[in-house]
Amino acid sequence: MSGRPSGPFRLGDRVQLTGPKGRLHTITLREGGEMHTHHGVLRHADLVGLPDGSVVTGSGGHEYLALRPLLRDFVMSMPRGAAIVYPKDAAQIVAEADVFPGAVVVEAGVGSGALSLWLLRAIGPQGRLVSFERREDFAEVARANVETFVGDTPKNWEVVVGDLATALPETLPAASVDRVVLDMLAPWECIDVVADALTPGGVVLCYVATATQLSRVAEYLRGTGLFTDPEGSETMVRGWHVEGLAVRPDHRMIAHTGFLIWARRLAPGAVAPEQKRRASKSSYSDEDVELWTPGAVGDREITDKNLRKRVREARRAADAAIEAQRREGASDASA
Repeated sequence: MSGRPSGPFRLGDRVQLTGPKGRLHTITLREGGEMHTHHGVLRHADLVGLPDGSVVTGSGGHEYLALRPLLRDFVMSMPRGAAIVYPKDAAQIVAEADVFPGAVVVEAGVGSGALSLWLLRAIGPQGRLVSFERREDFAEVARANVETFVGDTPKNWEVVVGDLATALPETLPAASVDRVVLDMLAPWECIDVVADALTPGGVVLCYVATATQLSRVAEYLRGTGLFTDPEGSETMVRGWHVEGLAVRPDHRMIAHTGFLIWARRLAPGAVAPEQKRRASKSSYSDEDVELWTPGAVGDREITDKNLRKRVREARRAADAAIEAQRREGASDASA
């Protein structure tokens, strides 16, 4: 996985332009292309051949700083079928699950492909990522987004359209997976098949939106007797304004986006030592369980019309990136 290429800008590259007042524009360079704003026109041809970090001037005399987007920039601006895993959470997922080069990793669902890109970067070319997604339209957006950033379809990445609970045992043998990341509404429904797929000592990590989901996953993991005691957390990022003596926290921050909860697979037949806990509200009733159901938790839906538009946007960007990669390969071969 090449990830973020270097060298001069080429047709098909995505470029992030920082204009007047810090406003960002992300474009894909194409033959005869132009970026129109109320400050004037910037021709794509003016960027081709320039190195990263160049400054270009539009027809209105305004300057733009041109940089290739970092992965965190790309995932925040790419077309979305489903909500993405934010960079702050993706970084924690890679760290807490200890995703390492060469690992065999399973993720479900793939959503728009944001987490897939972080996982592919972490496992390297020797690893393997298998992404499960119930919806073909979401899977298509994810494929296109990954192809756009990488410039091709990674050979060590497979997208399986289907339900993880039935498709995982058919795709991977038992005890062959190092890490499993679940980003879905009801991850507890898949814990049993995940336990079968994980190698002893492997990690399962769930990304959930609400405290009720967090509680339900924790109790299910404990109830199986197949995992270590789960740990949960959330990550909040607060930026700082640093200019001269004006050093203070930003007025806005990226606070709650989701909870992470993870545990490790025990060896077959092993029983974890009992954890001593203070008396607490650890019991729950059928009414409490009802609050944990997907219907009660709620799920945000995207309209079919909006999703079709985003699929087209993602596909166009992917085709442009793949064509640029093909041209570069042909140029290198002729040289």
